[in-house]
Amino acid sequence: MDLKAKIRVIEDFPEKGISFKDITPLIKDKEAFGTAVARIVDDLKDKNIDYIAGPEARGFLFGATVAYALGVGFVPVRKPGKLPADTISYEYQLEYGNNILEIHKDAIEKGKRVAIVDDLLATGGTMLAAAKLIESIGGKVVAMEFLIELENLKGREKLSDYYVNSLIKYDR
Repeated sequence: MDLKAKIRVIEDFPEKGISFKDITPLIKDKEAFGTAVARIVDDLKDKNIDYIAGPEARGFLFGATVAYALGVGFVPVRKPGKLPADTISYEYQLEYGNNILEIHKDAIEKGKRVAIVDDLLATGGTMLAAAKLIESIGGKVVAMEFLIELENLKGREKLSDYYVNSLIKYDR
């Protein structure tokens, strides 16, 4: 199945010069969504994953589904103030300012193998922050999986210490 054909590209959204990749046509199509999840699961099945982590919010869609298919737990990585128990935070740089991600301190046991799953790899900042959070509580990040990769933003370079897989690639 050509998953790229299920992505709606909207130029100049949310602002001029941005080429937005809308995943909603793909996730509403049960066959396309199922195929995308199956391809990620297939790539992870021999990596002895203990947990899938997913950054807010679309990482929840793909991450939880992949975790269920693999028979492993799902760990949310959230924006500040969204998790109810004791958390640890990681602040990171964006192109224009800073952002913060949080994870529960007890989310992942020391030495457990984690794959991070999200819809989009752009600059890699969010994924690197998620990896640093997971590692700070003792998890081992063994894979990063994406539906879409925007190759021109070179996020893969920022994540060069990790195994990275993406299903659909765009040059912009």
